[in-house]
Amino acid sequence: MLISFGLGLIGILVGFSSGFFGIGGGTILVPILISMGYDIKTAIGISVMQMIFSSMFGSYVNHRAGVLQFNSGVFLGFGALLGATLTGPIVKTLPPKVLLIIFAGVLVLSIYKFFAAPSEPKSEPVESKFLLFVIGAAIGAIAISLGTGGAIFLTPILVGFLHWDIKKAVGTALFFVTFGSLSGFISLAMNGLVDYHAGFLVGLGSLAGVYFGVKLSHRVDKKIQKKALLILYVIMLVLTVNKIFHS
Repeated sequence: MLISFGLGLIGILVGFSSGFFGIGGGTILVPILISMGYDIKTAIGISVMQMIFSSMFGSYVNHRAGVLQFNSGVFLGFGALLGATLTGPIVKTLPPKVLLIIFAGVLVLSIYKFFAAPSEPKSEPVESKFLLFVIGAAIGAIAISLGTGGAIFLTPILVGFLHWDIKKAVGTALFFVTFGSLSGFISLAMNGLVDYHAGFLVGLGSLAGVYFGVKLSHRVDKKIQKKALLILYVIMLVLTVNKIFHS
């Protein structure tokens, strides 16, 4: 009973972070579950199931607020659907430590690129449908395999390389998570890597958290939101590196 209550509270925290930062929540949830004693592969399964709850509801709230680039998000999402079908085999094949090292490496790249990007775009945003599809497929294959929805990698790409406004990048990235998490969940479930009970409890809690996270995201200044994202990336990197050296 106590564990169930704790998972629900964790879901609220993860959901709030998901809504505010436009992420799937895996960057927060996976390290927390690992620290609770779950192995990384089980943590990834729980994380991906939770993402379905938070990303769908959060995207609905973002759409109503007008910060979701729906057309571009669909092409990113279709790419994610294709890429995420490889999730089950990847997670089943690669050793846990290798997954952690990949996760840490991508976080370092995200921190660097996001830090270098201006808070306000200096040129017109790039919205090539083919390019967005390819980016979605690549992130879908890698990110879902690491237990994240991919937004933590997608947002720096949209802002740093494709010159998107940070508000629209965050809203669209969360929508992108919906596609990858659905496809990844099916792939993980088929490979027996989902704890349905824990995933449902965390997902249920995330519904409440994501609503308030999205609302705050719409109100906060862009520079503050960028700094908050950078802090999140650094914290997740420290936790992941610590796990690498102690696993």
